[in-house]
Amino acid sequence: MGAQNASINTFSIAGESAQPEHFIWKIASAGERVIAALLLLLLLPLLAISALVVTVLSRRSPWIAHSRVGQGGRSIWVVKLRTMWTPDQRPSEKFQLLEKLSVADTLPEPKTSADARITSRFAAWCRKYSIDECPQFWHVLRGEMALVGPRPLTASEIHVYYGSSAIELLTRKPGLTGLWQIKGRSRLTYSQRRRLDLFLIRHWSPGLYLKVLLATIPRTLTGKDAW
Repeated sequence: MGAQNASINTFSIAGESAQPEHFIWKIASAGERVIAALLLLLLLPLLAISALVVTVLSRRSPWIAHSRVGQGGRSIWVVKLRTMWTPDQRPSEKFQLLEKLSVADTLPEPKTSADARITSRFAAWCRKYSIDECPQFWHVLRGEMALVGPRPLTASEIHVYYGSSAIELLTRKPGLTGLWQIKGRSRLTYSQRRRLDLFLIRHWSPGLYLKVLLATIPRTLTGKDAW
């Protein structure tokens, strides 16, 4: 945990150099919060049913939160629907609605189309169509995330794969979608994701923002390149 705190402190210092948001992006941020609130209301029945199914199948809390680094190096807990568990997993002694998993100081295991950690067809379906990430509209509503931006990463991921570019990465709020999500998503390497994240930040504009947002809709509905 000491290394984790040191990492976050370093990012926090680096994040102080971020340029203030232009007026147009402040308006866009306010609009994002309204959209996020509406989508949360619309998706509430689906999320409630999904959470119930996951609870029955996994015998654990349906929601999990991962420690991630947000804009300016601030630590945030990113909530997702649980999609990974083992069939022989024992039920929790005390049921929790939300389980926090601090993995900031370790590198997440790479995702594959045949990930052994995904033991349920329902969980695989939730991942393919991004149902598991819908709770993150809550973070957009709170102003911790944006609809478009680099995905929230762990401190270790940023150190290992972004290096000196971490300062640029953290000038923007982490997003629900970004360039690499519409350019290959799960099949891309970290190197490719890094290049696309930095391109998005360096060429940030209303036009690119809308292009990414609109391209995300068919990608999500078809589940292309997602697992």
